[in-house]
Amino acid sequence: MSKQPAQSLFAERLVQARELRGLSQRALGDLMGLGKDKGSTRINRYERQTSSVSLEALDELARALDVPKAYLVADTGAFADALLRLSQIDLEKRPEVIQLLDRLVEDPKLAARLLSAESPSTKAKSTSRRKA
Repeated sequence: MSKQPAQSLFAERLVQARELRGLSQRALGDLMGLGKDKGSTRINRYERQTSSVSLEALDELARALDVPKAYLVADTGAFADALLRLSQIDLEKRPEVIQLLDRLVEDPKLAARLLSAESPSTKAKSTSRRKA
């Protein structure tokens, strides 16, 4: 777990997600339905950590940024990135991915084997180098 305060982590994720979407604070506030002037002020306060975010505002931010709410409050960057990737999986494939994650948690040796296995793209590159 991160020792960084939750509000600071939230502010970091908010800035990161907003910038990845190419949005100004004003544009994000407008997407949330706050209006350009009020929205800009509100987003600025969240990012500078002078205002706390309500659960309702968290919902609106996540919707406007097209990220899961959990991404905005994840306690590490790696966990936030994993949540973002998981949210991008087709809805019908998610149960399979969850099953796969369950298997990996239950069987650390399987996870280690998968992580140490050479990926198909790496194999193809090394094979083509040998032929040259």
